[in-house]
Amino acid sequence: MVLLLDAANTIIHKPSFSEKFIGVLESHSIPVDRKTFAYHHKLLSEAIVFPDKTSKDFYMDFNRQLLFTLGILPQDELLNEVFLKCSYLPWVPFDDVKVLADWKEEISVLSNFHAGLVEILDACVPNIFSTLVISEKSSFRKPDIRFYQEAIDKLQVEPKDILYIGDSPKLDLNPALQTGMNAWLIDRDNFYPNCSRRISSLAEIFKLASR
Repeated sequence: MVLLLDAANTIIHKPSFSEKFIGVLESHSIPVDRKTFAYHHKLLSEAIVFPDKTSKDFYMDFNRQLLFTLGILPQDELLNEVFLKCSYLPWVPFDDVKVLADWKEEISVLSNFHAGLVEILDACVPNIFSTLVISEKSSFRKPDIRFYQEAIDKLQVEPKDILYIGDSPKLDLNPALQTGMNAWLIDRDNFYPNCSRRISSLAEIFKLASR
């Protein structure tokens, strides 16, 4: 069975983002619980369309909306400081990504991302992925079913023979299931307890391959 993975927040993430953002808020005497912040950030990320290549304007607007969801008025001084401290932080692999070394079959990636993802994954998880299907290099992007079909065509296997893992119910789980893939949502923070196709760690992929 081919293992097909989303990239951002499935394989790689920016763990210092929340710490730095909350640190800025605390410096302005605005206390925010870390779990609450992470939950708001996750839900907003589901609602807002991320471009393949982000920009300062995009991040300024995203951070403005995030502050509103937290009940914080986005003053210019605060927004500028958040952007300075929190933008373009380095990507690192999740701790559980190390289990991929034990997967004996093909591992590939399907991601809404810019072409620089190739270098990012080479630095974070080298010599693992055989095929990368990236939206900047495609005519489609998630959640378009045609983007998933492009991956199926490149992998040259039946959808049922693809184990797909992603972190978004809207962008990953729903469209992947529509193609017939064996798709699951990775939910390390237990944000989606009502999802029936949910795992909490990549270590669970081995038992999913037989389902």
